[in-house]
Amino acid sequence: MTVVAGVAGQPIAHSLSPLIHSAWIAAAGLDADYRAFGPDDEAGFAALVAEGRAEGLRGLNVTAPFKAAALALADEVSATARLCGSANLLVLDGGRVRADSTDGEGLMAALEDQAPGLEVTDRPVLVLGAGGAARAAAAALKAAGAHVAVLNRTAERAERLAADLGVRAAGPEAVATAALVVNALSVPPHIDAASLRGDAVLMDMTYRPLLTPFLAAGRARGLTTVDGLAMLIGQARPSFRAFFGLEPPEVDVRRLALEALGETA
Repeated sequence: MTVVAGVAGQPIAHSLSPLIHSAWIAAAGLDADYRAFGPDDEAGFAALVAEGRAEGLRGLNVTAPFKAAALALADEVSATARLCGSANLLVLDGGRVRADSTDGEGLMAALEDQAPGLEVTDRPVLVLGAGGAARAAAAALKAAGAHVAVLNRTAERAERLAADLGVRAAGPEAVATAALVVNALSVPPHIDAASLRGDAVLMDMTYRPLLTPFLAAGRARGLTTVDGLAMLIGQARPSFRAFFGLEPPEVDVRRLALEALGETA
């Protein structure tokens, strides 16, 4: 029987997850199908999960705006997803739904891939934002031993995140000392590149465009940058393992994704 999994979000047509997972499925020779689902709203998403329970859907990657709803619909929630307050992975098994968050794992994989010289243990890092993505980043970096600070336009949200995770809410001055700055905002941050350390690493969680204004400013200063596509691929790997029970094959999915984006590097 064909194993069916997919990604759910709205809008969803832009998602590269079907391309990535389909390439791995083909290389592994699996009888499987990975599809894009675009429910109109939370009610539609809940209906999709309910239908998946009944019809044997193997699982879903979940993107905006359904990550919080995914957590609420689960029968079991991982400690990581609970900490993040959202889930980007639902695994369905025997009619039960398990929720997890692989964003933090994807972030750490992206850093290892594109900034292999970066050591975050006992070093100051700054996360921009206070949503679910920022929570995942802060939790993963704290677990890696970093001294994490969070900066958000709404200070109260940053303070709440910091209290929940045991990290620090910071002001704009934290930019100048951070060895790593992670943009978890959906918009370009207002950061003066001249204020960054000369050895700082910049990471942006978005991949449209691949070279965001934030990363472009860093590159202009000669800084190491890490893009959101590396994170997307990094978080897709544990999802593939959860859905299909094996490691992703050695396929250059980044090249395929870059072609789909019309990018060359």
